[in-house]
Amino acid sequence: MNALVSLHHAVFSRLEAAAPFLIPTLARVIFLGTLFVYYWNSAMTKFGDGIAGLVVPSSGAYIQIFPKAVEAAGYDFSQLDTFHWLVVLAGTWAEVILPILIVIGLFTRLAALGMIGFIVVQSVVDITGHGLAAADIGRWFDGMPSALIVDQRAFWVFLLLVLVLRGAGALSLDRVLAGRRGNPQPA
Repeated sequence: MNALVSLHHAVFSRLEAAAPFLIPTLARVIFLGTLFVYYWNSAMTKFGDGIAGLVVPSSGAYIQIFPKAVEAAGYDFSQLDTFHWLVVLAGTWAEVILPILIVIGLFTRLAALGMIGFIVVQSVVDITGHGLAAADIGRWFDGMPSALIVDQRAFWVFLLLVLVLRGAGALSLDRVLAGRRGNPQPA
C-alpha cells in the first residue's frame, strides 16, 4: 500500500508542478479550438461593406444586438441613434480584439474578463431580445447538459475565469512583457 501511495504522490506531484504552465496554456488552446472561430465568424457578419464597413456596421449587426429596437423602428435603421451605433461598433470590435488578445496571450486577464462580460451581455440579448425558449436557456441540475445558455456558456465562462485567475501562462506575450519590465511571472 505504501508503494502505491508513493507512486501516486510521485506522479501527481509532478503534474501539480506543471500545472502553472499547463493550465493557462491549455485554456488558451481550448479557447482557440472552440470559441475563437465562433466569435471571429460572428464578428465578420457585423462589419459593413468595404473599408467603411469597419466603422459602419451591417444591418445584421443591429438586428443581432438590438433586435427589439430594430423591430420597433420597422427595420428603418436611420431611426436608431448614436448610442445604438456606438454599442454595435464596440461590440463588433470587442468580438474581434478580445479573442485575438486571449490567443496571443496579451493583456490576457483583462481580455478574458472582457469576454466574460461579453458572454453575459450576449446571453441576456439571446434570452430577452431573441426570445430563446426555456429548453435553449436550460437550467442546472436538470440532467440535460446541452442547453445553449446556462450549460454551455457556464463552461465558456469557467474557461475564461481560469485565464483571469491564472493569467496567460508561460507561452504568452504577457510573459515576454513581464520579463522586459524585470518582473518575471511565476511559471
